[in-house]
Amino acid sequence: MDRGGVDLDRVWLGVAARVWHREPGRVERLAARLLRSPGLARALLTTPSLLLPWLLATVVVFAAGAVATAGTGQPVVALAAPALTGAAVAYSYGPGLDPAWELSRTMAVSDRMVLLARVLAVFAVNALLALAASAVSATAAGIAFGWLVPMAAVSALALAVATVAESANSGVAAALSVWTITVVGSQSATGQVAAAITRSALVLPYLAVAACCVAVAVLHTTRTTKGTR
Repeated sequence: MDRGGVDLDRVWLGVAARVWHREPGRVERLAARLLRSPGLARALLTTPSLLLPWLLATVVVFAAGAVATAGTGQPVVALAAPALTGAAVAYSYGPGLDPAWELSRTMAVSDRMVLLARVLAVFAVNALLALAASAVSATAAGIAFGWLVPMAAVSALALAVATVAESANSGVAAALSVWTITVVGSQSATGQVAAAITRSALVLPYLAVAACCVAVAVLHTTRTTKGTR
C-alpha cells in the first residue's frame, strides 16, 4: 500500500522487525513455557514499565521512600506505592509508548489475556518492590497489605483512563490526581496522613472502583474485533 509516497507495508514490516527480531532470553523462554504463548511472553517483556530503566527508577523511588519512612515514622512507601504503580500501569499498555501495542492487535492471544497479563505483571513487580522497601520499617511493614487494595484501585483507574483516552499521560495524570485528592482528603478528615491506607471503611470503595475501572478498560479494549482497528 502506498499513500502519499509512503509505503505503509514497508513501514509496518520495519516496526514488526524492530520488536520481534531479537532472540528470546532465559526469562522470555521461561515465560513462554509458563504462559504457553511465545507471543504473549514477548508482549509481556516488552512492556515499557517492566524494562530495566523503569525498574531502576522504581527501585530508586521506593528506596528513597524507605529511607524517608525510617527517618520520619510516616508510611511514605505505602503512600507512594499506589501512585507509582498507577503510573507504571498507564504506560504498560496502549498506543504511543508501548512498542508491542500495534503488534498485539494481530496476536492470536485474546485482547483480554494480553491486557490483564501485562497489567498484573506490572502490579506484581511493584508490589514486591514496595514490600521489600517496607521491610526496613516496622511502621510501614505493619500496614504493608493496607496499600495493596488502594494500589489496585489506582492502577485500575490509570488503566481505564489510559485505554479510553489512548494516552498514557492521561492515565498517569488521573491516577496521581485522584490518589493525591484521596490522601489529602483522608488526612483532613482524620488528621492522620496514613488514613487513606489504614481506614477499613475505604476498602469496599477501593474494590468497587477497581472492579468498575477494570471492566471499562477491558470492554473498551475489546469493543471491536482486531481486524477493524
